[in-house]
Amino acid sequence: MAKNVVEVAAAVAEAVKLCEPKIIPVYPITPQTHVSETLAKMLADGEFDGEMIKVESEQSAMAACIGAQATGVRAYTATSSQGIALMHEILYIAAGMRLPIVMTVVNRSLSAPLSIWNDQQDSFSQRDTGWIQIHVEDGQEAFDTQIQAFRIAEETNLPVMICLDGFVLSHVFEPVRFLTKEQVKKFLPDYKPEVSLNPSKPVSMGTLGTPEYYIQFRKQLQDAIKKSKETITKVNREFASAFGRSYGNGLIETVNMKGKKSALITIGSVAGTARELIEKESIGLIKVKSLRPFPGEELAKACEGLESVGVLEKDISLGGNGALYDEVKAALYNLEKRPNVSGFIAGIGGRDISLNDMEMVIKKIKSGKEGTEWVL
Repeated sequence: MAKNVVEVAAAVAEAVKLCEPKIIPVYPITPQTHVSETLAKMLADGEFDGEMIKVESEQSAMAACIGAQATGVRAYTATSSQGIALMHEILYIAAGMRLPIVMTVVNRSLSAPLSIWNDQQDSFSQRDTGWIQIHVEDGQEAFDTQIQAFRIAEETNLPVMICLDGFVLSHVFEPVRFLTKEQVKKFLPDYKPEVSLNPSKPVSMGTLGTPEYYIQFRKQLQDAIKKSKETITKVNREFASAFGRSYGNGLIETVNMKGKKSALITIGSVAGTARELIEKESIGLIKVKSLRPFPGEELAKACEGLESVGVLEKDISLGGNGALYDEVKAALYNLEKRPNVSGFIAGIGGRDISLNDMEMVIKKIKSGKEGTEWVL
């Protein structure tokens, strides 16, 4: 099919439309709003059969998703920043009830001070809630991964959030190759849950977990999230077979690694900036796509034989380091010969990460520097 030059937020909405969620509870927040506005227009124009619920808060949006998904229909929402922070307690419930809700998170800084610009502190702060969390680099990947998310969620019985950088990705126009309704229908079967709320066959969902049982439920959830790596990889492979587009193994993507002694590790749209320099600077690129489940074994394998790696990320685990840096350090701990690992906090609050910044970071990675520093 021909490529469409569209706003990336509109491409995400097109992907969601093709997956035909029946219930879309949403509360507007910048920069997510372009996704939900586009879906609202699609529904009003009769482009697909569903209902948008105008709720009073993001917490209510996720609560409505839980109620809808529990009755056996696809539910979808989108949010950003303080919106996902307000959802926090309900995200645990969605995951603990094993409901395959899909949510788009258009990444934006958290207050205070007030910032509407991009970094990834919002989604990173939810990494322990039990959701699969996948980050995308560009418009085509956002479109394709959004469709894959519904399949991943429904095959694992886990909620999935797809994260894309606000403004620098969500509001830009890029060429995106769409799929047809018939193509998506073949790739994504109708949703038929094994268990749902139905008056003719009563069940209880989300009930009390006493001390002797609660820990077992958490262990089951942990095992399911770790096992979901297999599903993410399989769905990515099958999408590639059907439509000719893949993103590494669905967990990480490696670029320009052959014969290199150093690599830059990053996540999200900043990988696009790195691609401009890696051949010139003779350094490899490892793009982390799945933050949860974290691809520790896959990352360690990609880093075997390297002398140094550096992690460039747009988040900070306050009082510690960048969250991705700590994950990488832990993943590489058992390598027989561990590379030096450096961390770089950049782009917080929408600060531009320029090619000059990237060149400086790469130079320090190749020098074997260790520890974390801020790119200011």
